[in-house]
Amino acid sequence: MGQANKKLVLGITGGIAAYKAAELVRLLVKKNIAVQVVMTEAACQFITPVTMQALSGKPVFIGMWDSSISNGMPHIELSRDADAILIAPASADFIAKLVHGRADDLLSTLCLARDCPLLVAPAMNKQMWDNPATQRNIAQLTADGAHILGPDTGEQACGEVGLGRMLEAEELLSAIEAHFTPKLLAGKRVLITAGATLEMIDPVRAITNLSSGKMGYALAQAAINMGAKVTLVSGATALTPPANITNINATNAQAMYQAVMSNISNQDIFISVAAVADYSPSKPSVQKIKKQTATLNIELQPNKDILAEVASLPNAPFCVGFAAETQDLLKHAETKRQAKKLPLLVANLVGESMGQDDATLTLLDNNGAHTLPRACKKVLANEILTHLSRLI
Repeated sequence: MGQANKKLVLGITGGIAAYKAAELVRLLVKKNIAVQVVMTEAACQFITPVTMQALSGKPVFIGMWDSSISNGMPHIELSRDADAILIAPASADFIAKLVHGRADDLLSTLCLARDCPLLVAPAMNKQMWDNPATQRNIAQLTADGAHILGPDTGEQACGEVGLGRMLEAEELLSAIEAHFTPKLLAGKRVLITAGATLEMIDPVRAITNLSSGKMGYALAQAAINMGAKVTLVSGATALTPPANITNINATNAQAMYQAVMSNISNQDIFISVAAVADYSPSKPSVQKIKKQTATLNIELQPNKDILAEVASLPNAPFCVGFAAETQDLLKHAETKRQAKKLPLLVANLVGESMGQDDATLTLLDNNGAHTLPRACKKVLANEILTHLSRLI
């Protein structure tokens, strides 16, 4: 996703949220992001340098006069090959230091002497966050070009509930990945459908399929990371929508059709990933159908083809379809692409992808077939959108 082999300086300041930094380092290293941890003395009261060194695989720096930096200038040396500096947690005190250019310890001096982007994840009590002084400092940091990540709302260490809680490690990882991802879709509006639809037979039974929504949600996150403004129309799924997204729930094919057609007019790209039922019961029962020994016949009616209708619109957006087949994959997928006049179609075999975390995909466009090696859907989402960005 553009983050492999990146180098990040992680600054940890004094706050109970410092414990989350340990999990963050573990996740970053797993993503092949090199992490150099720098701690304030106050941070050492909450989590030990030994822990951070074990997780990062690198010595942790704390003091200005560390003898392991041969030129005696760690505030210069540590930042020169870094792709970004992240302060997590960033206490109210340290945020104030950043705003006023204070440089009275290694981490603050490092931030002042940097020539790379600065990311700041605030963490503090809700009253401290709401204090006008803190809000002025956050506004000034933003004006100075720093990227503010969070905070979140929730239960705090003091027992109170409110805004000021540091983002979780997984959320910070997503923000870092987004920061490192090339903005190939900057300024583009993207509408994505994801998940399965539920076509009700009666109040407790439905016709559906095995789609998990993982591919559509991965594409939504990847599009956000690439700078797009994303609308996600989601069918049935157990997934949590990405942050910074417009999410619309649509449990059945008709609701999904209405949601798409109501929001398609200003979209640049439409990606139809949802496994929309081709048919729905023509007369769903108002009451639960009781079990009988006799055969039960259910009359089905065809649902509207959302992708075909969008692709046929005047000034239609760039349309991407998905085809899940059980046999003759490329033959059926290309027939579908041609019939709907799609510039790009993503094809996969049902047994190799539906409901799973990884898949093998083939991209079909006017230049032929392009097979993507089996990988996790988050990686595939990035590859699909990179290919799409070349086409548009």
